[in-house]
Amino acid sequence: MTTKNKMKKILNKLYQHKRLSKSEAKKILIDIAGEKYNDAHLASFMTVFMMRPITASELGGFREALKELAIKVDLSEYNTIDIVGTGGDGKDTFNISTLTSFIVAGTGQKVAKHGNYSVSSKSGSSDMLESFGYEFTNDEDTLKSHLDKANICFLHAPKFHPAMKAVGPTRKALALKTFFNMLGPLVNPSSPQNSMLGTFNLEVARLYNYILQEEGANYGIVHALDGYDEISLTSGFKLFAKEGERLINPEDIGQKRILQSDIYGGNSVAEAAKIFKTILDGEGSEAQNKVVLTNAAFALKIVDANKSFDDAFSVAKESLFGGKAKSCLERLVNI
Repeated sequence: MTTKNKMKKILNKLYQHKRLSKSEAKKILIDIAGEKYNDAHLASFMTVFMMRPITASELGGFREALKELAIKVDLSEYNTIDIVGTGGDGKDTFNISTLTSFIVAGTGQKVAKHGNYSVSSKSGSSDMLESFGYEFTNDEDTLKSHLDKANICFLHAPKFHPAMKAVGPTRKALALKTFFNMLGPLVNPSSPQNSMLGTFNLEVARLYNYILQEEGANYGIVHALDGYDEISLTSGFKLFAKEGERLINPEDIGQKRILQSDIYGGNSVAEAAKIFKTILDGEGSEAQNKVVLTNAAFALKIVDANKSFDDAFSVAKESLFGGKAKSCLERLVNI
């Protein structure tokens, strides 16, 4: 069967509301990575999962394919954490997860941050770090050096996932969130021992929880009830972990609710970078500071479940206002 006919058969199956098995999903993504399908096929295939929910088997199969095809690095000696969201929430916030990563690194906790250019917002984590002069690498020794000297390394997804190259132009042309947004946080090539993952909807959070429950790593999955893929403090949020599912309101952790406009990220990478630097300089607004510190506190609690929220928040605060987080960024980009 030609690849054209093969994709035609797959699409017809999906258009009839049938689901893919885990092995089928894995094989399709391996074929996509091998550039066996044209752009029209890819766009049609991605669109299916924008029109109906993806299943755990489908997401799990896609994930297995990407992990199998990835350029892997072994950073296991560092007990790292990744702090990453799906993106695609359409909220245009400043780079909360990236800022949180530097605050956590400033506490001494090693961070292996996985990220990419933005697809649906103004500035992704890769856009931000590139604007500061960071050079992407997939060299294991270099990444270990970054962890030793700055407590953080950055894994730019295209450097590690050659499979993504095949879908890059189509994703860019669509400029919409696809199932690849869902996959990003699940395929860190260094397989960190700890992860704080944010999702743009509750359904994806539950899928993540289902997939990650079967593995040995520590994880926390957050979803703000008003649609953010991080703890936004604009509403309550769901937290999924091995211990179960909880609803947490800002008031439950001694925080005030903030407005969506308080965490707006600007209209360009340059504007987002200015906000980023202002916050790292310790000159962010109270709302901006509280959001990144709350996210950092929960990340620290994922690594050490015995740490109270107040203690974790205090350690994060010292990292931000003591200049430690800023120092981590400066060391990373100047190594």
